[in-house]
Amino acid sequence: MRKIRKGDKVKVISGKDKGRVGTILKVVAEATGLSVVVEGINVKKKHVKPNPQREQPGGIIPREAAIPACKVALLDPTTNKPSRVGVKLLADGKKVRVFKSSGEVVDV
Repeated sequence: MRKIRKGDKVKVISGKDKGRVGTILKVVAEATGLSVVVEGINVKKKHVKPNPQREQPGGIIPREAAIPACKVALLDPTTNKPSRVGVKLLADGKKVRVFKSSGEVVDV
């Protein structure tokens, strides 16, 4: 079970975008580890040639790049602070994600 999933609200805890908040758009498993693409974070400019077959204009397009998952932390909605996440087994045998600081269940 992954501790970070698509759609989670996260805060960047280190790097050039430290302190910014965004939603995870994509989780990428690489050989070097888990990476995430966060909305509005780590924006790079990509130079694109025009492609008339796809009706795609050329130009410079801003695009979010992946960052390591260890550089983001889930936001606890009760405290609005970043928190670590653990996995807990419920009585019915189902696994759920839990905030380490408050003990609140992440998944509903």
